[in-house]
Amino acid sequence: MQINFISLASGSSGNCFYIGTDNCRILIDAGIAVRTIKKRLHNAGLDLSKVCAVFITHDHIDHIKSAGVLSEKLFLPVFTTAKTHNAMDSSYIFKQKIYSGKRIIEKNLPVAFDDFTIEAFGISHDGCDSVGYTVHFGDKRFTLITDLGYICETAKEHIINANYLVIEANYDEQMLDSGKYPLSLKQRIQSDTGHLSNRQTAKFLSDNINEKLSHIWLCHLSRENNLPQLAYKTVNEKLKEKGINVNLYVLPRTAPSDVFVLEN
Repeated sequence: MQINFISLASGSSGNCFYIGTDNCRILIDAGIAVRTIKKRLHNAGLDLSKVCAVFITHDHIDHIKSAGVLSEKLFLPVFTTAKTHNAMDSSYIFKQKIYSGKRIIEKNLPVAFDDFTIEAFGISHDGCDSVGYTVHFGDKRFTLITDLGYICETAKEHIINANYLVIEANYDEQMLDSGKYPLSLKQRIQSDTGHLSNRQTAKFLSDNINEKLSHIWLCHLSRENNLPQLAYKTVNEKLKEKGINVNLYVLPRTAPSDVFVLEN
């Protein structure tokens, strides 16, 4: 069984990730236009019409923008927690509401979904009920955690058991401190319900990951307060200090990544 992973976008302008086999294809988040999702999948040799479901991490618009259209126009079920569904329903920014496609997923309760078993788990972010996801296939685990202020014990458990990890490295601390954001926004980003810096992500990974983890993708980089090469350098140097060898990548903010084939 071949598993493909591609990031279609990763950043404050929109987030959308694809993971799929020949029998089961899902999106995690849908924060870019449907036509963009369709085009980027097509260019990668993939087909939106074969996607089975959408899983939402939290209710911020850069993660949910096209979830309603995917549900109501393309008839895809949209899975997230009950609180996040309610927040999406009440959001004035979220134009196309979800009706028949609404599906509830409970945190820490794995759901069998064709070739995958998918588990949502709580994380710390200022969304209504933010979650990360671990996708189980065979004896492997693919964990995706975007938008989190700190790594709680639940998130830590999923990270250290992952074989493949997508994790936030949102900002460089010096760039944020010297940048033009108002103090209130800087404080929000740096808070326990905000975002992870390059340094925080680097330290956690170097202190905690083990040999099971073969691939790391850094995601959700800030346009104003980070650079791809800086995020990579910060994390890579910390890993090398500990003698950790892993495939490390930075996901583009507004463009698709390569298609990665994951070992089952």
